[in-house]
Amino acid sequence: MADVEVEQQPIENEEEEDIEEEEEYEEEYEEEEEYVAAEPANAVKLFGKWSFDDIEVRDISLEDYIACKGPHAVFLPHTAGRYQKKRFRKSSCPIVERLVCCLMRKGRNNGKKLMAVRIVMHCLEIIHLSTDQNPIQVLVDAIINSGPREDSTRVGGAGVVRRQAVDMSPFRRVNYALYLIATGAREASFRNLKTMAEVLAEEIINAARGSSNSYAIKKKDEIERVAKSNR
Repeated sequence: MADVEVEQQPIENEEEEDIEEEEEYEEEYEEEEEYVAAEPANAVKLFGKWSFDDIEVRDISLEDYIACKGPHAVFLPHTAGRYQKKRFRKSSCPIVERLVCCLMRKGRNNGKKLMAVRIVMHCLEIIHLSTDQNPIQVLVDAIINSGPREDSTRVGGAGVVRRQAVDMSPFRRVNYALYLIATGAREASFRNLKTMAEVLAEEIINAARGSSNSYAIKKKDEIERVAKSNR
């Protein structure tokens, strides 16, 4: 009888170990399920990294013209949309793609969209490493800060021409901000050891902070100052 009891003990121990292993496996599986529920597999992320969900457009007048939510969230800023076919249609173009298109300037860069996409991808990485924020949010803030709110236009004719201050529409503010950011980055990278991605990241970060080190912020202040003197 003693021999039988000795043989039964290891069997019982093995059963307990199996039960413990099953419980551990179930706990791990539950943790994985919770993780999957928190981060859906079909969530749209720019370059598979940057989420559009928590992006906030802090200027209410520009909400309709900075496309970064809902159907405008994209995996890659290369939708091949025909945004120039109709007036104002480019306002529905994803905002990161609009930045990419602004970089394809002067003649030697015309049509090189994949190169521009690569520059923007590296630029967003640098912004994230520098600020520890979502780089799309930093870009949106930079565009809001860089768009002039007032400009001056030429009024009159027959030899008598004067400049008159006018308010700038939200659509033109976004267009002008993108133009200034891209132009500032292009001029800073010319004859410079820094890469285009590095100077573009620097320009966007400074513009988002409202720093006068930014080309776009300096130009915006200058335009608004001239407009104020022509009121």
